[in-house]
Amino acid sequence: MAAPILSFENLGLSQGSHWLFRGLNIAVGAKDRLALIGRNGVGKTTLLKLLGGQIEADEGVRSVQPGARVITLEQDPDVTPFATLHDFALAGEFAPPAHEVEAIADQLGIDLSREAKTASGGERRRAAIARALASEPDLLLLDEPTNHLDIAAIDWIENWMARYTGAFIVISHDRAFLTRLTRQTLWLDRGIMRRNEIGFGGFEQWMEAVYAEEARAAEKLDAKLKLEAHWLERGVTARRKRNQGRLSKLWEMRAQRAAMQGPQGTAKIAVASDDSKTKSVIKVEHVTKAFGDRTIIDDLSLRVQRGDRIGIVGGNGAGKSTLLKLLTGELAPDSGSVTLAKTLDMIFIDQQRSLMQGDKTVRDVLAEGGDWIDVRGVRKHVHGYLKDFLFDPGLAEAKVATLSGGERSRLLFAREFARESNLLVLDEPTNDLDLETLDLLQEVIADYDGTVLIVSHDRDFLDRTVTVTLGLDGTGVVDVIVGGYADWIAKRDPRKAVRQEKKAVAPPPPPKPVSAKLSYKDQRDLELLPRRVEELEAAIARDEDMLADPALFTRDRKRFDALTGAIEKARAEKDAAEERWLELAEKAEGLAT
Repeated sequence: MAAPILSFENLGLSQGSHWLFRGLNIAVGAKDRLALIGRNGVGKTTLLKLLGGQIEADEGVRSVQPGARVITLEQDPDVTPFATLHDFALAGEFAPPAHEVEAIADQLGIDLSREAKTASGGERRRAAIARALASEPDLLLLDEPTNHLDIAAIDWIENWMARYTGAFIVISHDRAFLTRLTRQTLWLDRGIMRRNEIGFGGFEQWMEAVYAEEARAAEKLDAKLKLEAHWLERGVTARRKRNQGRLSKLWEMRAQRAAMQGPQGTAKIAVASDDSKTKSVIKVEHVTKAFGDRTIIDDLSLRVQRGDRIGIVGGNGAGKSTLLKLLTGELAPDSGSVTLAKTLDMIFIDQQRSLMQGDKTVRDVLAEGGDWIDVRGVRKHVHGYLKDFLFDPGLAEAKVATLSGGERSRLLFAREFARESNLLVLDEPTNDLDLETLDLLQEVIADYDGTVLIVSHDRDFLDRTVTVTLGLDGTGVVDVIVGGYADWIAKRDPRKAVRQEKKAVAPPPPPKPVSAKLSYKDQRDLELLPRRVEELEAAIARDEDMLADPALFTRDRKRFDALTGAIEKARAEKDAAEERWLELAEKAEGLAT
């Protein structure tokens, strides 16, 4: 077996009074293509920095194969010490050849002569990519490589990575990127590192199998505490199951929208004349917008209906922000008209999440220091609302400054989604989010009663979320497509249709009808099952204590077999009781909101 390019034995890093992780063993082979998965705040970026040698561990030994080039692509590269992006791109431990950097920069569409201190996030990211890829790496450490990139740049780096013969570890929320490129998975979960020789495409099935095994193994915990922990950990699984029903609903909405579509090629979605006045939220008629000699939007007609989920996609500079400003009334067209419903109450969530004040507590942000928050007219305790957004209720007193970037985003969503509104505008909402938070965001959008406008480069997120896609190619033409990103690509060039992404949103079986309230039996089960689980766990513990007698098997084989059978039966009943309790708790929660 060949020696690894990089390894870390017994890696440990303390964070204040506790260990962020300890005893991790990691080895990266020459052909490994690893996805690094974990919730926001578990230390993925920190781990990548430890592997790259940017920070020192408190414990453990890091080894790198002699002569191997380990190159890190950071989330937010620091370009401030350099005069231009060109100077930045040619710097580093392994200074890359200038002609290679310039060739990659040209393909990514970045002007390296740009003054470094005035460069945008997307320009800094492209310059960093050019530097990293041109450095002839043996191992690439990639932290959110698709953040701040448009779809064309993401497609380019995907193709480059597919041809790349070295090893890499990548942190990303982009499911399509991970599914296409990775072959192994590192899962950092509650301080434990697990590895599986499967790519990201098999991760969710593996994760659910691990959680199911943990649930079976946790026999001696107090029943109520155990059920609560089970609910918190399995909440991801339960939420994913609920999302299957929401995907079915999304397909139904797309079918209804397709029935309203006007003649092919008119870039117009019409509505039935008898109810257009009551259902139209935004009415766009023959709108044109130009800046100088360049036409950004050319003769666009569109009606946005109440309940539509509109995705806006296109390359950087194609006109996405301009179109969004036209649709929300922030910008006036040069010709044509945009009419907004008089009753619109808009929430706009953009990328400036860093503006949240770091000295405030989570409780201050959500409830102005109180215990209760009004969530679209419904009063909720701040601790319960935090759990809805995958936070430990104990974080209520934490300072915003101590939260990770993804946790700040989640807190911002929690605050904004509590407000009364009927138009939700999201500008690149998926940046800095982990996969569980993306699932949560999809759930919130699906349950939102109003209309949603989304600007995003996340192809999988759009395919799972939107009913209509507005695709801009930079010429002024706006493609209006019923469906998501994959449908837009299929329309533009059927040969490039992303089959894997289409498969990800294939319509599931229709959900079973849900009654308006819990039945008497359901209500009793919800109340009594925790006690039954407690009884079963006590019985299992008692029988296991008897089995612990090493002489029992030879002394009384029938008793040994009876105890073994009883334990197996009790475990099966307990598992079924827990699953039943989780389903009822989820159902009750849904009826209460």
